[in-house]
Amino acid sequence: MIVSLALERLIQAFNRFPGIGRKTASRLAWFLISTDKKFALDLAQTIVDTVEGFTICKSCRMLSESDPCQICSSPDRVDSMLCVVESSPDIQIIENMNEFRGRYFVLGHLLSPLDGYGPDQIHCTELLSRIDELKPQEVVMALKPSAEGETTIHYLSELLSGSGIQLTRLSTGLPFGGDLEYSSSVTLTNAWKRRYSV
Repeated sequence: MIVSLALERLIQAFNRFPGIGRKTASRLAWFLISTDKKFALDLAQTIVDTVEGFTICKSCRMLSESDPCQICSSPDRVDSMLCVVESSPDIQIIENMNEFRGRYFVLGHLLSPLDGYGPDQIHCTELLSRIDELKPQEVVMALKPSAEGETTIHYLSELLSGSGIQLTRLSTGLPFGGDLEYSSSVTLTNAWKRRYSV
């Protein structure tokens, strides 16, 4: 079947979403062009408005509609605990536990030299500045249990050794190679409560 270039571009765009294969991308594209045009155009405008409305918080590097973000500007948060995560969605997952009232720092990536992610790409300098500013008693490494996560935790623990800060990580109740995003609230809460020193 011959597919128009415009439709093919739309399929390829959907195909870039995580978890969306070529077949699902094709179904979504066909749905959009065959449904009420107002729905598709409203969706397009919502995407534009949302993407343009978000920025990176200069304090914690979370994607937010404000800078500083709501968490960094909240007087109800404590500075004694800093939670280090890979990405902004991880913060929402941890917030949903209602267990943590500290501050955050988003690395943006995990160390993976083969993929071009070294210390500069995970913003180590900014992390050290954040730690120097907050002076937390505990830094929680809430990173996924994967080879890259382990490498990142090891590197950061070496970087912070001798600082006198308690370094902890989530319990390995989380499956190795899994993402925080796909963990149940119960699993994540248990891993949080059983965090241990790095």
